[in-house]
Amino acid sequence: MLRRVQQYIRTQELLEPGARVLVCVSGGADSIALLDVLQRGGYTCVVAHCNFHLRGSESDRDEAFVQAAVAERELTFHVTDFDTKAYATEQHTSIEVAARELRYRWFEQIACKEQCAAIAVAHHQNDQAETVVMNLLRGAGLRGLAGMRAKSVNPVTGNEPMVIRPLLCTTHEYIIHYLRDIRKLKWVEDSTNSDTSIRRNAIRAWLNTCSKGEIENICATAAYMQGYADIQDNIPSRARNLVELYEDIKEYQPKDIEAIYEALRRGESGKRFHTPGGTLVVRKHSIVRV
Repeated sequence: MLRRVQQYIRTQELLEPGARVLVCVSGGADSIALLDVLQRGGYTCVVAHCNFHLRGSESDRDEAFVQAAVAERELTFHVTDFDTKAYATEQHTSIEVAARELRYRWFEQIACKEQCAAIAVAHHQNDQAETVVMNLLRGAGLRGLAGMRAKSVNPVTGNEPMVIRPLLCTTHEYIIHYLRDIRKLKWVEDSTNSDTSIRRNAIRAWLNTCSKGEIENICATAAYMQGYADIQDNIPSRARNLVELYEDIKEYQPKDIEAIYEALRRGESGKRFHTPGGTLVVRKHSIVRV
Protein backbone atom coordinates (compact mmCIF):
# COMPACT_ATOMS: atom_id res chain seq x y z
CA MET A 1 0.00 0.00 0.00
CA LEU A 2 2.72 2.46 1.03
CA ARG A 3 4.84 1.70 -2.05
CA ARG A 4 1.81 1.87 -4.34
CA VAL A 5 0.69 5.26 -3.04
CA GLN A 6 4.23 6.66 -3.01
CA GLN A 7 4.71 5.62 -6.63
CA TYR A 8 1.36 7.17 -7.56
CA ILE A 9 2.32 10.42 -5.83
CA ARG A 10 5.57 10.49 -7.83
CA THR A 11 4.12 9.63 -11.24
CA GLN A 12 1.20 12.03 -10.84
CA GLU A 13 3.48 14.72 -9.34
CA LEU A 14 1.16 15.27 -6.39
CA LEU A 15 3.72 16.21 -3.70
CA GLU A 16 7.40 16.94 -3.34
CA PRO A 17 9.24 14.70 -0.83
CA GLY A 18 8.61 15.85 2.74
CA ALA A 19 6.01 18.43 1.68
CA ARG A 20 3.58 19.95 4.16
CA VAL A 21 0.06 18.75 3.36
CA LEU A 22 -3.41 19.29 4.80
CA VAL A 23 -5.00 15.87 5.30
CA CYS A 24 -8.81 15.87 5.50
CA VAL A 25 -9.82 13.20 8.01
CA SER A 26 -13.43 12.21 8.71
CA GLY A 27 -12.51 9.23 10.88
CA GLY A 28 -13.68 6.69 8.31
CA ALA A 29 -11.43 3.94 6.97
CA ASP A 30 -10.38 5.79 3.84
CA SER A 31 -9.22 8.98 5.53
CA ILE A 32 -7.46 7.11 8.35
CA ALA A 33 -5.55 5.10 5.73
CA LEU A 34 -4.70 8.31 3.85
CA LEU A 35 -3.30 9.93 6.99
CA ASP A 36 -1.31 6.83 7.91
CA VAL A 37 0.22 6.40 4.46
CA LEU A 38 1.14 10.05 4.08
CA GLN A 39 2.71 10.25 7.54
CA ARG A 40 4.63 7.02 6.97
CA GLY A 41 5.72 8.39 3.60
CA GLY A 42 7.57 11.24 5.32
CA TYR A 43 5.17 14.09 4.59
CA THR A 44 4.43 16.77 7.19
CA CYS A 45 0.75 16.24 7.89
CA VAL A 46 -1.67 18.83 9.23
CA VAL A 47 -5.11 17.34 9.96
CA ALA A 48 -8.50 18.98 9.33
CA HIS A 49 -11.86 17.62 10.49
CA CYS A 50 -15.36 18.99 9.85
CA ASN A 51 -18.31 18.36 12.16
CA PHE A 52 -21.43 18.90 10.05
CA HIS A 53 -23.82 18.04 12.92
CA LEU A 54 -25.96 15.92 10.62
CA ARG A 55 -25.88 12.63 12.54
CA GLY A 56 -26.44 13.71 16.14
CA SER A 57 -24.14 12.07 18.67
CA GLU A 58 -22.43 10.11 15.88
CA SER A 59 -20.99 13.34 14.47
CA ASP A 60 -19.53 14.20 17.87
CA ARG A 61 -18.19 10.65 18.23
CA ASP A 62 -16.34 11.03 14.92
CA GLU A 63 -14.79 14.33 16.03
CA ALA A 64 -13.61 12.84 19.31
CA PHE A 65 -12.19 9.80 17.51
CA VAL A 66 -10.19 11.90 15.03
CA GLN A 67 -8.96 14.22 17.77
CA ALA A 68 -7.65 11.23 19.77
CA ALA A 69 -6.02 9.66 16.71
CA VAL A 70 -4.28 12.92 15.82
CA ALA A 71 -3.10 13.47 19.40
CA GLU A 72 -1.55 9.99 19.39
CA ARG A 73 0.36 10.92 16.25
CA GLU A 74 1.31 14.34 17.69
CA LEU A 75 0.11 16.26 14.65
CA THR A 76 -1.35 19.74 14.24
CA PHE A 77 -5.15 19.51 14.32
CA HIS A 78 -7.89 21.85 13.09
CA VAL A 79 -11.59 21.21 13.64
CA THR A 80 -14.66 23.25 12.81
CA ASP A 81 -18.43 23.03 13.27
CA PHE A 82 -20.99 23.76 10.57
CA ASP A 83 -24.72 24.33 10.80
CA THR A 84 -25.09 22.51 7.50
CA LYS A 85 -28.89 22.42 7.43
CA ALA A 86 -29.16 26.18 8.00
CA TYR A 87 -26.61 26.86 5.26
CA ALA A 88 -28.46 24.57 2.83
CA THR A 89 -31.72 26.43 3.55
CA GLU A 90 -30.09 29.83 3.09
CA GLN A 91 -28.46 28.82 -0.18
CA HIS A 92 -31.49 26.88 -1.47
CA THR A 93 -29.38 23.81 -2.09
CA SER A 94 -29.14 20.18 -0.98
CA ILE A 95 -27.45 19.02 2.20
CA GLU A 96 -24.81 17.19 0.14
CA VAL A 97 -23.93 20.28 -1.90
CA ALA A 98 -23.95 22.47 1.22
CA ALA A 99 -21.53 20.18 3.06
CA ARG A 100 -19.25 20.09 0.02
CA GLU A 101 -19.16 23.87 -0.33
CA LEU A 102 -18.58 24.43 3.38
CA ARG A 103 -15.75 21.94 3.74
CA TYR A 104 -13.78 22.86 0.62
CA ARG A 105 -13.88 26.57 1.41
CA TRP A 106 -12.68 25.86 4.93
CA PHE A 107 -9.99 23.43 3.76
CA GLU A 108 -8.60 26.17 1.53
CA GLN A 109 -8.48 28.66 4.41
CA ILE A 110 -6.66 26.23 6.71
CA ALA A 111 -4.25 25.06 4.01
CA CYS A 112 -3.27 28.65 3.27
CA LYS A 113 -2.94 29.47 6.97
CA GLU A 114 -0.72 26.44 7.55
CA GLN A 115 1.25 27.03 4.32
CA CYS A 116 0.42 23.57 2.99
CA ALA A 117 1.45 22.57 -0.52
CA ALA A 118 -1.80 20.67 -1.11
CA ILE A 119 -5.10 19.49 0.33
CA ALA A 120 -5.27 15.68 0.46
CA VAL A 121 -8.65 13.95 0.34
CA ALA A 122 -9.32 10.21 0.56
CA HIS A 123 -11.15 9.43 -2.68
CA HIS A 124 -10.25 5.97 -4.01
CA GLN A 125 -11.12 3.85 -7.04
CA ASN A 126 -14.57 2.87 -5.76
CA ASP A 127 -15.38 6.58 -5.33
CA GLN A 128 -14.13 7.21 -8.85
CA ALA A 129 -16.39 4.47 -10.20
CA GLU A 130 -19.36 5.93 -8.28
CA THR A 131 -18.68 9.37 -9.71
CA VAL A 132 -18.45 8.09 -13.29
CA VAL A 133 -21.67 6.06 -12.97
CA MET A 134 -23.52 8.99 -11.36
CA ASN A 135 -22.40 11.33 -14.14
CA LEU A 136 -23.37 8.75 -16.76
CA LEU A 137 -26.88 8.47 -15.28
CA ARG A 138 -27.25 12.26 -15.25
CA GLY A 139 -25.95 12.57 -18.78
CA ALA A 140 -22.38 13.67 -19.30
CA GLY A 141 -19.76 14.55 -21.88
CA LEU A 142 -16.04 13.78 -21.80
CA ARG A 143 -15.40 15.80 -18.65
CA GLY A 144 -18.17 14.05 -16.73
CA LEU A 145 -17.00 10.60 -17.79
CA ALA A 146 -13.45 11.57 -16.83
CA GLY A 147 -14.44 11.55 -13.16
CA MET A 148 -12.06 12.95 -10.56
CA ARG A 149 -8.48 13.96 -11.25
CA ALA A 150 -5.54 12.91 -9.12
CA LYS A 151 -4.80 16.64 -8.80
CA SER A 152 -7.15 19.56 -9.38
CA VAL A 153 -7.89 23.06 -8.22
CA ASN A 154 -10.32 23.42 -5.33
CA PRO A 155 -13.62 22.14 -6.83
CA VAL A 156 -15.67 24.81 -5.05
CA THR A 157 -13.50 27.93 -5.23
CA GLY A 158 -11.32 27.13 -8.25
CA ASN A 159 -8.26 28.20 -6.27
CA GLU A 160 -5.03 26.65 -5.06
CA PRO A 161 -3.60 24.94 -3.01
CA MET A 162 -4.34 21.99 -5.25
CA VAL A 163 -6.62 19.20 -4.06
CA ILE A 164 -4.87 15.83 -4.40
CA ARG A 165 -6.27 12.29 -4.28
CA PRO A 166 -3.37 9.91 -3.52
CA LEU A 167 -5.67 6.90 -3.00
CA LEU A 168 -7.08 6.88 -6.55
CA CYS A 169 -4.54 4.12 -7.19
CA THR A 170 -6.28 1.65 -4.86
CA THR A 171 -9.66 0.21 -3.93
CA HIS A 172 -11.72 0.46 -0.76
CA GLU A 173 -11.37 -3.29 -0.32
CA TYR A 174 -7.59 -3.01 -0.20
CA ILE A 175 -7.79 -0.02 2.16
CA ILE A 176 -9.78 -2.14 4.64
CA HIS A 177 -7.23 -4.95 4.31
CA TYR A 178 -4.40 -2.47 4.92
CA LEU A 179 -5.99 -1.04 8.07
CA ARG A 180 -7.35 -4.24 9.56
CA ASP A 181 -4.77 -6.86 8.63
CA ILE A 182 -1.53 -4.94 8.13
CA ARG A 183 -1.59 -1.82 10.27
CA LYS A 184 -4.14 -2.95 12.92
CA LEU A 185 -5.72 0.51 12.94
CA LYS A 186 -9.26 1.44 13.96
CA TRP A 187 -11.77 3.66 12.21
CA VAL A 188 -15.40 4.72 12.60
CA GLU A 189 -18.36 3.84 10.39
CA ASP A 190 -20.92 6.33 9.07
CA SER A 191 -24.32 4.71 9.66
CA THR A 192 -25.89 6.70 6.80
CA ASN A 193 -23.72 4.83 4.26
CA SER A 194 -26.18 1.95 4.42
CA ASP A 195 -29.14 4.17 3.47
CA THR A 196 -29.75 3.23 -0.17
CA SER A 197 -32.47 5.88 -0.51
CA ILE A 198 -29.47 8.18 -1.02
CA ARG A 199 -28.56 7.81 -4.69
CA ARG A 200 -24.81 7.62 -4.24
CA ASN A 201 -25.23 4.90 -1.62
CA ALA A 202 -27.49 2.94 -3.97
CA ILE A 203 -24.85 3.15 -6.70
CA ARG A 204 -22.19 2.13 -4.17
CA ALA A 205 -24.25 -0.91 -3.20
CA TRP A 206 -24.55 -1.90 -6.85
CA LEU A 207 -20.83 -1.41 -7.43
CA ASN A 208 -20.17 -3.74 -4.49
CA THR A 209 -21.50 -6.52 -6.73
CA CYS A 210 -18.78 -5.73 -9.27
CA SER A 211 -15.38 -7.39 -9.20
CA LYS A 212 -12.14 -5.57 -8.38
CA GLY A 213 -11.22 -5.83 -12.05
CA GLU A 214 -14.49 -4.26 -13.16
CA ILE A 215 -13.97 -1.33 -10.76
CA GLU A 216 -10.45 -0.89 -12.11
CA ASN A 217 -11.78 -0.97 -15.67
CA ILE A 218 -14.21 1.88 -14.93
CA CYS A 219 -11.34 3.88 -13.45
CA ALA A 220 -9.11 3.13 -16.43
CA THR A 221 -11.86 4.36 -18.74
CA ALA A 222 -12.11 7.57 -16.70
CA ALA A 223 -8.35 8.06 -17.02
CA TYR A 224 -8.57 7.71 -20.81
CA MET A 225 -11.48 10.15 -20.92
CA GLN A 226 -9.33 12.67 -19.03
CA GLY A 227 -6.71 12.41 -21.76
CA TYR A 228 -9.20 12.74 -24.61
CA ALA A 229 -10.84 15.72 -22.87
CA ASP A 230 -7.44 17.40 -22.53
CA ILE A 231 -6.73 16.82 -26.22
CA GLN A 232 -10.10 18.35 -27.09
CA ASP A 233 -9.40 21.38 -24.88
CA ASN A 234 -5.70 21.55 -25.87
CA ILE A 235 -4.52 21.19 -22.27
CA PRO A 236 -1.06 19.67 -21.69
CA SER A 237 -1.19 16.84 -19.15
CA ARG A 238 0.12 13.38 -18.34
CA ALA A 239 -3.32 11.96 -19.18
CA ARG A 240 -3.13 13.54 -22.63
CA ASN A 241 0.38 12.18 -23.21
CA LEU A 242 -0.78 8.66 -22.34
CA VAL A 243 -3.73 8.83 -24.73
CA GLU A 244 -1.61 10.22 -27.55
CA LEU A 245 0.88 7.38 -27.01
CA TYR A 246 -1.96 4.86 -27.01
CA GLU A 247 -3.37 6.25 -30.26
CA ASP A 248 0.09 6.01 -31.81
CA ILE A 249 0.64 2.32 -30.96
CA LYS A 250 -2.89 0.97 -30.45
CA GLU A 251 -2.57 -1.46 -33.35
CA TYR A 252 -0.05 -3.32 -31.15
CA GLN A 253 -2.72 -3.75 -28.43
CA PRO A 254 -0.36 -2.77 -25.58
CA LYS A 255 -1.39 -4.11 -22.17
CA ASP A 256 0.48 -1.63 -19.97
CA ILE A 257 0.55 1.76 -21.66
CA GLU A 258 1.75 3.44 -18.45
CA ALA A 259 4.88 1.28 -18.29
CA ILE A 260 5.70 2.13 -21.89
CA TYR A 261 5.07 5.82 -21.23
CA GLU A 262 7.34 5.84 -18.17
CA ALA A 263 10.12 4.08 -20.09
CA LEU A 264 9.83 6.69 -22.84
CA ARG A 265 9.77 9.53 -20.35
CA ARG A 266 12.92 8.25 -18.67
CA GLY A 267 14.60 7.49 -22.02
CA GLU A 268 15.26 3.84 -21.18
CA SER A 269 16.86 2.93 -24.51
CA GLY A 270 16.74 -0.75 -25.36
CA LYS A 271 13.78 -1.58 -23.16
CA ARG A 272 11.44 -3.97 -24.96
CA PHE A 273 7.72 -4.48 -24.65
CA HIS A 274 6.21 -7.62 -26.14
CA THR A 275 2.62 -7.07 -27.24
CA PRO A 276 0.02 -9.10 -29.19
CA GLY A 277 0.85 -6.97 -32.22
CA GLY A 278 4.63 -7.28 -32.03
CA THR A 279 7.62 -5.93 -30.13
CA LEU A 280 8.11 -2.28 -29.23
CA VAL A 281 11.58 -1.00 -28.38
CA VAL A 282 12.43 2.26 -26.65
CA ARG A 283 15.08 4.38 -28.40
CA LYS A 284 15.74 7.33 -26.11
CA HIS A 285 12.37 9.12 -26.12
CA SER A 286 10.79 7.38 -29.11
CA ILE A 287 9.30 3.98 -29.93
CA VAL A 288 10.65 1.66 -32.61
CA ARG A 289 8.45 -1.09 -34.04
CA VAL A 290 10.32 -4.39 -34.46
